[in-house]
Amino acid sequence: MTRTVYYTATSLDGFIATADHSLDWLLSRENDADGPMGYTGFLAGVGALAMGATTYLWVREHDPDWLPERPAWVFTHRELTAPPGADLRFTADDPAQVHAAMVAAAGGRDVWLVGGGDLVGQFAERGLLDEVVVSIAPVTLGGGAPLLPRRVELEVLECARNGEFVVVRYAVAPAPAPA
Repeated sequence: MTRTVYYTATSLDGFIATADHSLDWLLSRENDADGPMGYTGFLAGVGALAMGATTYLWVREHDPDWLPERPAWVFTHRELTAPPGADLRFTADDPAQVHAAMVAAAGGRDVWLVGGGDLVGQFAERGLLDEVVVSIAPVTLGGGAPLLPRRVELEVLECARNGEFVVVRYAVAPAPAPA
């Protein structure tokens, strides 16, 4: 069954990037892509992915030759272009309108919400987020792009240490009933 999963890393104080969109704090940390809840195993189960424009532009800036190896959606109101040969779909539609196409393209594998936090929050608000897998780095940033700037109730499914990170896998739990 296809799950929609936010797989990311965060600082201890809950930021996925600095205020100027830097990930230097993350890229200098040791982890094992083949270790517990590592990137290699996760990516093997991904059939489609989605990201916001800021994430897409950061990836393209830091790796100009990057092409997604599976269908990818970029949620944006900007006029962006895909490199030749890329299976990229730019959309300004609501995530609820696009989600079924993403699940179909995933072919029974998972949909990876790459980032950012606001886009993931939109999926969560529409009941379209199943899991959050977060690697927590031993650093505080004091500000920047928040991990998930919405209230989302979570249930711990698994936790492990991977290099310098504590990795936690959560299921999205139903929101509590109003009092």
